[in-house]
Formats: sequence, structure tokens, C-alpha cells
Amino acid sequence: MDREWNDSQPIYRQLRDRVVAMILDGVLKEGDALPSVRNVAAEYRVNPLTVLKGYQQLVDEGLVESKRGLGMFINNGARNLLLQDERQKFLAEEWPRVHATIQRLGLTPDELLDGSAKRRLKSKVKEEER
Repeated sequence: MDREWNDSQPIYRQLRDRVVAMILDGVLKEGDALPSVRNVAAEYRVNPLTVLKGYQQLVDEGLVESKRGLGMFINNGARNLLLQDERQKFLAEEWPRVHATIQRLGLTPDELLDGSAKRRLKSKVKEEER
């Protein structure tokens, strides 16, 4: 997880979003334990109550369950639930802005796909150079 926090939203929310990203990226898998509240608080120099509040949001969303005395664990089906929710959120909130920018710039589907293909090729070349 990134150690930097921004002022755009509360730290507990940013923490929640980082855990969500880790689940979506496959870093945390269903059944995995979340790092302990104390460890996260110490590592990121935040109040343990802040970490607990972020984790509690994940519990409230049904993504994580708390097992008394053992910690918090990623629920089965959490990734699929997140994918569904994040896709819906993207289409409702972000896509309209992206689409408007595409139209404003007059980009064609071929130009968008070509640009995407070039980025993938550059990324692949960089990986092979390592």
C-alpha cells in the first residue's frame, strides 16, 4: 500500500479504497487475512481507530468478516462483488467524463485502440529489457 495520503477524502476512506484495489488486483485473495489494525496503524503512522473505521466499512459492505480473536478476512465472492460495484460506479461516474473528453477531442475508436496498443507494446518492451 502507498504510504502517502491526500486531502481529498478522509484517511479511513483512502485505506478502504486501497484494500479494495488490492482485492481487485489479486494481491489480497478471498480467505486471506487483512493486516492487523495495529500493524497498519504503526506502519502508516495513523490512529488505530482510523484503520478500524476503514476496515469496518469493508465489513459493512460484506467484503470482509471479523473472526473474533483471529482478525479480519476477505469473504468469498468479495472480488466479484467489487467488480460489479466498481464497474457500475465507473460507468455512472467516470465514463461520462471520459466520453465527453473523447468527443471534445474528436478521437476515433481506432485512435483510442491504437494508443492503447502502443502503450501495451511499450510496457512489454520495458519488461523484456529487465
